[in-house]
Amino acid sequence: MNRVELVGRLTAKPELRYTNSQVPFTRFTVAVNRNFTNAQGQREADFINIVIWRKQAENVCNYLDKGSLVAIEGRLQTRTYVDKDGNKRYAMEVLADSVHFLETKAQAQARSQNSEINNFDNYSNDITPYNYQEYSDGVDVNEDPFADFGDSVSLDDADLD
Repeated sequence: MNRVELVGRLTAKPELRYTNSQVPFTRFTVAVNRNFTNAQGQREADFINIVIWRKQAENVCNYLDKGSLVAIEGRLQTRTYVDKDGNKRYAMEVLADSVHFLETKAQAQARSQNSEINNFDNYSNDITPYNYQEYSDGVDVNEDPFADFGDSVSLDDADLD
């Protein structure tokens, strides 16, 4: 079984991109707090790369910004590519099935006015319990991004940068 569930904050505003066949997608990074503190008493975070497709990618780009609190459900995938120097590289990322918005607009605006929360070494970890529907702000975050996916997708690495 390959399932990933994450709750964290976006490290930057996501940017919508398109494949050669005009399928929308976005890639972004989520900072996820670890459950423990380091020797100095500070909470560390892991920075996890996320990929999401189609309508959900559009929703993420339209409604989320740096620091937005989200829950991600998906699967871990690895891919290989050859860099411009001819070296084989590996990338690991979460292919998101769904992204749940965990802040209301008012909470996001209050957060953006307080720059301390945008420091990802110290962001709040008191995010449970939460209600996915309460925070979705009317956006259908449960839409299946792979409904009309087809058999294969061809991506040019230049489109992913």
